[in-house]
Amino acid sequence: MSWAGPFQQPIGKSPSQPDTSEAAVVFDPLIPTLLCLSHLRWSFVYQRPQHLMSRFAREYNVLFFEEPVPTDEAEPWLEVRPDEEGVQILVPRLPAGLEAQRTQAALRTLLDTYLERLEVEDLVLWYYTPMSLGFTRHLQPSTVVYDCMDELSAFDGAPPDLLEHERELLERADLVFTGGHSLWEVKRELHGNVHAFPSSVDIAHFATARAFQNNPPDQAGIGRPRLGFYGVIDERFDVALLDQVAALRPDWQFVMIGPVVKIDPASLPRRPNIHFLGGKTYDELPQYLAGWNVALMPFALNESTRFISPTKTPEYLAGGCPVVSTPITDVVRSYGKSGVVLIADTPEKFVAACEKALDLAADRPAFLEHADRVLGDMSWDRTQAQMKEQIECLR
Repeated sequence: MSWAGPFQQPIGKSPSQPDTSEAAVVFDPLIPTLLCLSHLRWSFVYQRPQHLMSRFAREYNVLFFEEPVPTDEAEPWLEVRPDEEGVQILVPRLPAGLEAQRTQAALRTLLDTYLERLEVEDLVLWYYTPMSLGFTRHLQPSTVVYDCMDELSAFDGAPPDLLEHERELLERADLVFTGGHSLWEVKRELHGNVHAFPSSVDIAHFATARAFQNNPPDQAGIGRPRLGFYGVIDERFDVALLDQVAALRPDWQFVMIGPVVKIDPASLPRRPNIHFLGGKTYDELPQYLAGWNVALMPFALNESTRFISPTKTPEYLAGGCPVVSTPITDVVRSYGKSGVVLIADTPEKFVAACEKALDLAADRPAFLEHADRVLGDMSWDRTQAQMKEQIECLR
């Protein structure tokens, strides 16, 4: 194994700029390099990309290339940050206000320079965003993977040419994975090698919530019963539903964990029994989950949620909480008849489902046994192994 570092000067930076890549970066030229091109930042919310890439890093050199960050500096440069899970995080820093064509050229130069520095020969390209084609279509990988975890074109603020880029990516891709069965049904009409890999779970991580834990300080003073949600609070979250349910049951406490993104924080309901605690790390989530009676998925029913397969569904169950969700297609399909995930589509029905979930939670041994049967052998390790098998069949 060779060491491409420590990098005393990040790619593209002038000697006058401070060094941010003092840690040594491990690179093994004898194994393939997986370049993951993501619209999500590694340090934002720990979800599908982080689960998969941290596991691929056990067998591949994994480079996680994020979208650019604007800087006041005059020249583009690439921040290289070794992650503790063996993934190299690459963050392009570009001068603010750079126009589109020059942005693509700068990204291509930064990426090419880094790949040349590592002397990468065996390359796998893994796309989460088709928009990355603008600076990667010239590369010559052994395999191209498109992991379509969401229908990005349905999200607020989606680039107008995203669908055009996706059509090109589907032509180039050797292999397409989808984040759920609903997406698979759509993408299989557009590509001949599509495989559904719904959201999975690290059961051991979330099962720690089943044991008694001291409540985190910002949750300890909140009364019971506690009904909780964690995740990104954005256009997929049904703000009105939460407000109405909280109004119907002022004696219940609603704990909301996660960053507020793309919606006005002023639009969030403000009631004495609704508690917004902000974002938490992946390692902290079981501590909060341990203090809940019921876990919630109050998703809006709109274009942005039409194809989602929420990771939190099996995570909540592994943590020992019954779940109440709005009728998201993939949730209904996978868990609607499970008996541990209850579905409701109006505020009144949501309250009734939560009351039933509280009854389930009261008989904890029976609920945990039932939840474990539903989870079965589900795991991110299994999902990653099956994906790797599909890739290796093409290499």
